[in-house]
Amino acid sequence: MTQTALGPVEVLSPYVDEQLVERLGIEIEVCEPDLVIGTMPVAGNRQPIGLLHGGANAVLAETLGSLAAWTHAGADRIIVGQELSCTHHGGARSGRVTGECRPLHVGTHTATYEIVIRDAGGRRTCTARLTCAIPPARRRANR
Repeated sequence: MTQTALGPVEVLSPYVDEQLVERLGIEIEVCEPDLVIGTMPVAGNRQPIGLLHGGANAVLAETLGSLAAWTHAGADRIIVGQELSCTHHGGARSGRVTGECRPLHVGTHTATYEIVIRDAGGRRTCTARLTCAIPPARRRANR
């Protein structure tokens, strides 16, 4: 499946077949200014010992936080992750994990979000914090 949009963001045509969210199986369920929810399968995103890879958690967290910043700033803006930290509390072994992203600070030039990731049993497996830069509006290059 080729994805031409991710939440409110148009995927530029040269990159529609290169989206990491598709490779990891991330699905966005809610995309509102104060709440972004997405899921991701454990299968296919494991580390060698069978647990969900921490880097997959980071991708899910950054995806949800960036979408939240875009819903705040507008899809015509270029949002970039500025700082991401992830604390892994426990490993997910099966099913899907669900990330919930909520704003901690939403400003003119930056926005910071907390993303809580839970396993299929509802246990918190990761807490992430993402700060996004919100540069002044400019036209996106269509390269």
